[in-house]
Amino acid sequence: MNSRRKFIEKLGKGTAFSTLAMATPLDATSQWFAKKDNEMKPFTIGIIGAENSHTAGFGQLFNVEKAFPNMQVKYVWGETQSFAEKAMQEGKIPNRVDDPKDMLGKIDGLIVDHRHGKFHLEPAIPFIEAGVPTFIDKPFCYRAKEGKSFLELAKKHGTPVTSFSSVANSYETFDIMEQLKNWGPINQVVRYGPVSLGSEYGGVFFYGPHIIQPLLYMFGDTVEKVRIQKNGENSSASLIFENGMMASLVFTTKKYGWQTFVETEEGVVELKSKLEEKTPGKNYVDMVHMFKTGETSRSNESIIHCVAVLEALEKSTATEQWEKVAKYDEI
Repeated sequence: MNSRRKFIEKLGKGTAFSTLAMATPLDATSQWFAKKDNEMKPFTIGIIGAENSHTAGFGQLFNVEKAFPNMQVKYVWGETQSFAEKAMQEGKIPNRVDDPKDMLGKIDGLIVDHRHGKFHLEPAIPFIEAGVPTFIDKPFCYRAKEGKSFLELAKKHGTPVTSFSSVANSYETFDIMEQLKNWGPINQVVRYGPVSLGSEYGGVFFYGPHIIQPLLYMFGDTVEKVRIQKNGENSSASLIFENGMMASLVFTTKKYGWQTFVETEEGVVELKSKLEEKTPGKNYVDMVHMFKTGETSRSNESIIHCVAVLEALEKSTATEQWEKVAKYDEI
């Protein structure tokens, strides 16, 4: 693989970014449809990264449960051979490659899934240059500048790329968003969820998207500044939005799960979805929709704003001071 410096230089050669989200099908995916019956032809997926349990989960979804007909995960590259073989066994993935590039010309869609976001972008470059629709698991990347350049490069090649937290991009979160449309202005939000600032997989970047991205979906990509507070093993964060709304994040350490509370004129209310659980989840449905049509549900600006918030939180972890969130045109 290229060195990190060459990687950044290569990304910097991308073309100008369009401020609009991709909303129309791209030629890169149109070849996968049968014109007469509008049914999708067999679609082969490859995965880069196998350390995460998600990789075996993708195999289960496509290969075992067959949640999406005519779509199958057939190739995987693992950080180690044992990681790859474990994912192959659990997800019924038939082929392992020694180099991610060995999947070029063999797959129709790519999933990138490392535990640390700093490894996500570089191996995906040959695939976006080849027009292979790409889904990158959370976090999209580790640095907003590199992420912006990567998305500009994808735009240049007409390749659809998307990324999101499964907690944020869920039917439950979208149901809450609909509920909020009928509420008045909200000034205070408190959200609980697991985050380990000392995680070896990028600190706040590891679980941070699951606690932050749902708030961005609900209240907008308009965070101006953030601050981390620490007291031994306990930690929290504050986010200030452009409209003055404050979100307080409590990083839990004893139980896995997320809750959100808002202050209203009637008192403090927990935001809860009224929907019964649906399978497959919206995160999978939207990923497959992107593979099929080239349409993405998030703009590049939205993807990068979340990374910029995480970067500011990372800075504040060291300083414990307010840190500004970089705007898209400043990155």
